[in-house]
Amino acid sequence: MQLALYEKYDLRLPRYTSYPTAPHFHAGVNGDVFEGWLGDLDPDQPLSLYLHVPYCQEMCWFCGCNTKITKHYKPVAGYVEALVGEIQSTLSKLPEGKKFSVSHIHFGGGSPTIMKADDLRAIMTTIRARLDILDDAEIAVEMDPRTAKIDFMDAMIEFGFNRASIGIQDFNETVQRAVNRIQSMELVSDVITNLRDRGITGINVDLMYGLPFQTLETLRETVDQTVSLRPDRLSVFGYAHVPWMKKHQQLIPTEALPNTQERWAQYEEIQNRLAMHGYVAIGLDHFAHEADSMAIALKNGKLHRNFQGYTTDRAEALIGFGPSAISSLPQGYAQNDPALARWQRNVEDGKCAIEKGVALSASDKLRREIINELMCNLTVDLDVVCAQFGTSADRFAPELERISAMSADNIAEVNGNNISLTETGRPLVRAVCAAFDTYLDPAHGRHSQAV
Repeated sequence: MQLALYEKYDLRLPRYTSYPTAPHFHAGVNGDVFEGWLGDLDPDQPLSLYLHVPYCQEMCWFCGCNTKITKHYKPVAGYVEALVGEIQSTLSKLPEGKKFSVSHIHFGGGSPTIMKADDLRAIMTTIRARLDILDDAEIAVEMDPRTAKIDFMDAMIEFGFNRASIGIQDFNETVQRAVNRIQSMELVSDVITNLRDRGITGINVDLMYGLPFQTLETLRETVDQTVSLRPDRLSVFGYAHVPWMKKHQQLIPTEALPNTQERWAQYEEIQNRLAMHGYVAIGLDHFAHEADSMAIALKNGKLHRNFQGYTTDRAEALIGFGPSAISSLPQGYAQNDPALARWQRNVEDGKCAIEKGVALSASDKLRREIINELMCNLTVDLDVVCAQFGTSADRFAPELERISAMSADNIAEVNGNNISLTETGRPLVRAVCAAFDTYLDPAHGRHSQAV
């Protein structure tokens, strides 16, 4: 691609893990509203659960997550106790009479592997007491290989965990030192081997580009080393440099960060290298083996996107636990207070710790479905989607006109009311989705770059 094209479309845009996106959540959705939404859920529909663990032993300077650093276990133990209380309290707000089932459970962070094995057992025991975990449920945890212990993995086996997501980011030592994330290839390999030896065969890994001191050569080496570990799925994220939001990112040597053209070259290098190794490109930034359930979901048009990124999870209700966790229910989104102390006080008082959210209008749900189709499948038939919502695609004439203008740059093709991204446009899918975002104000957004 030419530099002019990079600069034209590489804007700061939402990642569209929700619509409306989190900057448009407001205080009108509070704990009382959330409780009402929980009470109206259908017991015949499975739930999805997300559990946030906001602690790490060390700060990775690229991190954009809600986390705290601790060298002592006491804060973590206190947090686990509060999290168990929140699970009990929140699930008690569900309709009585029939036990709900669970199709997906995901532990994120922070670093869930900072927890002791017995604390993981306490959390899972609480969930089991309240909900039926389906036999084919996906139970996953994000793992920092530097804190992943054998007894923690043994506890995972006890409770049916079948997927682990390993943070690699980059194997080059110069890059690792520049972002304060030092871990060897041998360490990561040992963790994955120990997981597989215990029957946990679903292995995801995370890589990043756009980090300081990365080059095309070092990225090729990292990709090849990663592929040798035989992961089922890879997430490949562009580093989002937002030091005005995450102060620790000020420790990143900005002079060593790649410019826009270099970021694009890195993205394309990783994309091509993984394709060479036989991985299927999933949407914007995921890759999977052809036989993996995510690749199959893509092929069958069943891929979905939520706050964890691309997923096979089709549950209509996702309940989030922990500070900053977001719940996605049929009625709307609700986000817990991100401030750990305030969240904990609310939980200890038996309250829902919701800080803000947004109720979904019929228009929001329609536009969300269009954006989800584009983000997941890189194509959408507006006639089909609009028919599902009892409306006409004619309402989107202005959006189609804006997207048609992108066809001159080979970003998207418009054929009647059908929109399709080109391979050139794949990394710019967020720019196409933005045409349907009635909330977006690019002049005042504080999002990451499109690539």
